[in-house]
Amino acid sequence: MTRTLKESGREKTADRLLKSSANKFYDPEVDIDWSAPLDEDKFYLPQHRSSLYGTPLWDKLSREQRIELTKHEVVSVASNGIWFEVLLMQILLKQVYNIDPTTSHAQYALAEIADECRHSTMFAKMAERTGVPAYGPIKWLKQIARLLPAIAYGPAAYGSVLVAEEILDRLQRDQMNDPDVQPLVRMVNRIHVLEEARHVTFAREEVNRGMGKLSRPVLAYQRLLMAVVSFAIVRTLINPKVYKAVGIDPKEGAKAAKRNPHWQATVSYAGERIMPFLQEAGLVKGPGMILWRRSGLLPKK
Repeated sequence: MTRTLKESGREKTADRLLKSSANKFYDPEVDIDWSAPLDEDKFYLPQHRSSLYGTPLWDKLSREQRIELTKHEVVSVASNGIWFEVLLMQILLKQVYNIDPTTSHAQYALAEIADECRHSTMFAKMAERTGVPAYGPIKWLKQIARLLPAIAYGPAAYGSVLVAEEILDRLQRDQMNDPDVQPLVRMVNRIHVLEEARHVTFAREEVNRGMGKLSRPVLAYQRLLMAVVSFAIVRTLINPKVYKAVGIDPKEGAKAAKRNPHWQATVSYAGERIMPFLQEAGLVKGPGMILWRRSGLLPKK
């Protein structure tokens, strides 16, 4: 049994990713200068990626307030990244618990958990350095999400990982390549983007392998879970509390962002890479379609 597994495509992929992890490894404690001064005149994400960009609320803000808003928004996204990476680590640990630890597949899962620990620490240090609260998700969602490691398995577990990672990847590529964005934010994003590429490869292959083994009832469950989790990921990226930092009522700010065509375009842009893959895999169907469209990752009819 072990011999057969070790000769499989899954083992070859895991072995390759383990070697890549060893060769391309970053230590945020060493590779980021956390003591470097922040540039008071630089934004923390590209202006057009702010949730309020282009709205009347945005137009009323001074340049200093706009910079302050983007600082709180980038930390909101990063702290939500911590939240989801902690959930991901629990899902991966559950898998490692049930498989042969001598396989490359199990060992790469452990290597990915180590990566996620470092990334979560890095995001937390960025929040600390900026002096912004680590907002995370809204309270009720954080409580409900405790169930995810217990109920997520198979393609939906890895598909959920992909939605979170690839949305972050698209947004962070924008940030790391924009000279108007804070150097600290650009470096944090560069490290995350480079190392997450391995995790995406791993998760995509697991989705494809798992889809061929599902009964119709299980497939329906996987599709619905994917839709629910993806909707939650998108809706929680910007915690409404961020708007208080520039004197905007959180409810008013959240309502404006939800209706903002520029923010809708950003969400659609963030999903451009992952959505075709999930559709081709067969995970974007069934009753969950209404949530996919309400998330903004799919166009509304």
